[in-house]
Amino acid sequence: VLTLMAPFLLFVASLVKLTSKGSLIFSQERCGLNGRKFKCYKFRSMIHQAEDMRMELDHLNEKDGPAFKIADDPRLTRIGWYLRKFSVDELPQLWSIIVGNMSFVGPRPALFNQNDLIELRTKKGVHNLMPGLTGWAQVNGRDDLPIPKKVELDTEYMRRQSFLFDAYILWLTLLKVVGRDGVSY
Repeated sequence: VLTLMAPFLLFVASLVKLTSKGSLIFSQERCGLNGRKFKCYKFRSMIHQAEDMRMELDHLNEKDGPAFKIADDPRLTRIGWYLRKFSVDELPQLWSIIVGNMSFVGPRPALFNQNDLIELRTKKGVHNLMPGLTGWAQVNGRDDLPIPKKVELDTEYMRRQSFLFDAYILWLTLLKVVGRDGVSY
């Protein structure tokens, strides 16, 4: 998959570099299998030093607390909005799949500081699953879901996990991404 997508990935990397200063890739610490931390990679969709503006914007995101996904985020680059809208920013996570930190389908990896999500997943046994590029919760609401509902869907995925169910989730993901369904920005 990575080889087939290489020309597209190079094109996106070029657009990121040409439209804003800073690195091509943004990395973030996430919780993986059994709570083990790993670096999750994405194409950078925000301006250089966007974290410096984060505290100023925390008040704008009443739904989920800290400002990492807010509507009309002023920190997004000119191309960043499109990268997120079509989930292209997630494609560098293919590397995490290759090195064994993620799979194509599973619960999305939690940020290391999302204690409520991590705690609920641990309580339900979901932390024993490899995190995925997409998952059952993503195709059933994505950013619009409250944490308890996400964990409920992750638990359902854990019970129903199979090759055919994963294929179905991948198909639904494609439909959701093309339709931009459930994206909050």
